[in-house]
Amino acid sequence: MNSNKIRMAVFGLGHMGQYMLRLAAQPEFAQAIEVAAICEANGHARDQFQNTYRDSFPHAAWYSDYAALLEETKLDLAYISVPPAFHYDIAMEALRRKIHVFCEKPLANSVNEAKELLRQAREAQVLHAVHFSMPHEPPVERVRHMLAENAIGEIRKLDLLLQFPQWPRAWQHNSWIGTRQQGGFVLEVGVHWIHVIQKLFGRITHVQSELELPAESGNCETGIRAGLRLDSGIPVHVSGIAGFAGEERVSLILYGTEGTIALENWDQLYAGAVGQPLELIQVGDSTDTLPVLRQVIHAIQGKQAHYFSFQDGYDAQVVLEALRHPASAQWMDIRPQYS
Repeated sequence: MNSNKIRMAVFGLGHMGQYMLRLAAQPEFAQAIEVAAICEANGHARDQFQNTYRDSFPHAAWYSDYAALLEETKLDLAYISVPPAFHYDIAMEALRRKIHVFCEKPLANSVNEAKELLRQAREAQVLHAVHFSMPHEPPVERVRHMLAENAIGEIRKLDLLLQFPQWPRAWQHNSWIGTRQQGGFVLEVGVHWIHVIQKLFGRITHVQSELELPAESGNCETGIRAGLRLDSGIPVHVSGIAGFAGEERVSLILYGTEGTIALENWDQLYAGAVGQPLELIQVGDSTDTLPVLRQVIHAIQGKQAHYFSFQDGYDAQVVLEALRHPASAQWMDIRPQYS
């Protein structure tokens, strides 16, 4: 064990928790990080994972109780990838102990929780990061440059399309991702795009939302028709559906006075002038900013870093709550909720 390394604990071994362990085992990250402890509440899964990761992390202590881990383990960094309903408790306890926190999105399970976490993080004066990676992705970086160059003129409107033949998708079945409380495609996928829109265009100030909900009261939305308005006045139309025959489509289309940019299915970038077909834009790989863990490490080491804080998580949470829990079908001014 190296005392100069950042001592990290991983809370939750779902899809992202396992991804983070695989990342931490790579030579670049293993030089900077020691996985000191791992927490997984599911006993059967924990036993299986212990066998899987024993060779990679022979010195890691294994826990089923996050409170015991935080009480008994000296940590520099807590990576939180449990279901959203449990983000608040773990992150708050880590922040009280002045431990750096790297949290999966969404930041919390409500605006109030997110606001308290942001307050506590500022008070603790430690690193607080949300695992937003899309603004680092080469296609989004290219869109940013195109907008700076006024490539499609003045922006007239944006369309956000969230279309899933089935939700949850085949590879992500778990106990929470299909629930109304802490799942659904608006929360799980929409949060990325809300963040990207606010990073590219500024804050969303008004929200109007109508959800299509199944008869089963505990299940998440099957559709959404919504409008967003940016501080600049640019309108955003949101259209989402789950449960149909066809292909998944997750896309953001930017309509300008002189052309269109389409970011299709996360990372395929197209553009064209008004009246012309869209053409595929080749985008090179970027190794400077991805993965986000690299930026978190740099920040803790006092190096220049580019990551997104709990402020970004809170700003996205304000929009999410208005989309997922509309008080009425009328437009809501959400500006007073921003801190």
